[in-house]
Amino acid sequence: MIHITLPDGSIREFPGPVTVAEVAASIGTGLAKAALAGKINDTVVDTSYQITADSPLAIITAKDAEGLDVIRHSTAHLLAYAVKELFPEAQVTIGPVIENGFFYDFSYKRPFTPEDLLAIEKKMTALAAKDEPVTRRVLPRDEAVAYFKGIGENYKAEIIASIPANEDVSLYREGAFEDLCRGPHVPSTGKLKHFKLMKLAGAYWRGDHNNEMLQRVYGTAWATKDELQNYLTQLEEAEKRDHRKLGRELDLFHIDDHAPGLVFWHPKGWTVWQGVEQYMRKVYQDNGYQEVKGPQVIDKTLWEKTGHWDKYRENMFTTESEKREYALKPMNCPGHILIFKQGIKSYRDLPLRFGEFGQCHRNEPSGGLHGIMRVRGFTQDDGHIFCTEDQIQAECVAFTTLLQKVYKDFGFTEIIYKLATRPEKRIGSEESWDKAESALMAGLRASGCDFQISAGEGAFYGPKIEYTLKDAIGREWQCGTMQVDPNMPERLDAEYVGEDGARHRPVMLHRAIVGSLERFIGILIEQHAGALPTWLAPVQVSILNITESQDAYCREIAKLLQNQGLRVTLDLRNEKITRKIREHSMQKLPYILVVGDKEKEAGSVAVRARGNIDLGVMSLQDFQSKIASDITLKL
Repeated sequence: MIHITLPDGSIREFPGPVTVAEVAASIGTGLAKAALAGKINDTVVDTSYQITADSPLAIITAKDAEGLDVIRHSTAHLLAYAVKELFPEAQVTIGPVIENGFFYDFSYKRPFTPEDLLAIEKKMTALAAKDEPVTRRVLPRDEAVAYFKGIGENYKAEIIASIPANEDVSLYREGAFEDLCRGPHVPSTGKLKHFKLMKLAGAYWRGDHNNEMLQRVYGTAWATKDELQNYLTQLEEAEKRDHRKLGRELDLFHIDDHAPGLVFWHPKGWTVWQGVEQYMRKVYQDNGYQEVKGPQVIDKTLWEKTGHWDKYRENMFTTESEKREYALKPMNCPGHILIFKQGIKSYRDLPLRFGEFGQCHRNEPSGGLHGIMRVRGFTQDDGHIFCTEDQIQAECVAFTTLLQKVYKDFGFTEIIYKLATRPEKRIGSEESWDKAESALMAGLRASGCDFQISAGEGAFYGPKIEYTLKDAIGREWQCGTMQVDPNMPERLDAEYVGEDGARHRPVMLHRAIVGSLERFIGILIEQHAGALPTWLAPVQVSILNITESQDAYCREIAKLLQNQGLRVTLDLRNEKITRKIREHSMQKLPYILVVGDKEKEAGSVAVRARGNIDLGVMSLQDFQSKIASDITLKL
């Protein structure tokens, strides 16, 4: 007898070997129809997989994360099937699952066109409608190489030839198409209903620019029609909010080929930058941080001591002077330890909190650069806390509370908390790992945070909390972090004098709230679709006259508001007021004040709020009170 243990703890008995599909059918016809795969222990398998011994089993459907991966992987194969049907001379290469979808790379004699993309998607729909079974077979490596060479798929043959000779490989067939794959796959193509091809791109074979440029087709696939439509709607909304487009339209910044991966901030954009930086500086001052500033260029010997030279060298910009090699700093932490080491530190000095708006440079590949979200030069709101092991929990609680307030002030109310625990390759004692992980967990619990465990994803020297915010359209951005590091103080010989009079190593907590200011400002622009809250908007009020007779009064208003600390522009051009209102509205200003003769005589202003909302006529005092309230409340 074979005993199958289901997730609810119930056990089903079968007289002999049984497939995942047969187990699903024994539970009910609904589950049998919905089954996409099975999960035995931690391994996802096909529904045709035969179970030959007592096993735990979960039936995977489209509602499961693993089920969505199976759908996307299978849709990538459906894409390749459709391409081969339409373009028989095309050769298939690889087609993995990626975030929100999949891609497949092809070798073909000419570039695919947008019209080809539409034809391929139409063919995919037709093939899926045939509901052809997806079947698996296993071949010895050399036999598989010969098979793919025989059908003209040289890239597949090359991939298989790189597998050890004594290994077998699995192939999956649907209709006339057969492909190399570990699987698992859906039981039939009819399970693939909600997909869309998104775009075309180029990609070098095996990522090597010396190889042929292949054609990459990107697609997305979902479990339901609604999920697909929601994703496409989100993409449309994201395109409208693209910080690169808004950066140009609102005259905030630009990226120039003369300095790839570096940002040229325009006056309005730099005003936003200063708003974020000054806000964070106040956060430092109010929460026990001492602001420091380290040098940009540091001798490579320091980076060798910390281990960055060996692990991070290719991402560092270097220079040479007087036969010494230096690096532009890619992070601020070693510099903060050097500051800590100046003078004798006592246990009474701990926790000691340093903060720096540290400018860093990293030699990111050009293909990975993305507006101001991914750059080569950036500034971090970087902080390091030197403390004892017993102080980690309290510092975690204080930091989490602080981070929550900061995110709320910037307009983010939903935060995802993850604790990344010890990886397989790590340094330090198990006892120190136990203490660090327990302290971070206790800190999150004390802060009232539900959190996920990211098992094995901590740094090699310590665990960390990752704080991920959700934006207005549901996208996730990992910005904040709290990371325990007993390693770097050891490597750089940092010490303090304990209560016992002996020398001790401090624990170093790496912490950031917004992370890269450039990236965070990009996130802010997209979160607010360019309509930044009043307290952060580069121009808060624009004053428009109707005729020349109001010029002097408009200047008086501007001076009064500027004395209040507001950022004000005047538009006294001899243009129609409707045109001026339209132009300033397109700049997404919080307030536009329109002044005509009636307002001049009454000492008032006609107020229009963002979104073309007419707030009517107000006294200057009332308007000043309203905008002051907006700024105080971070609206």
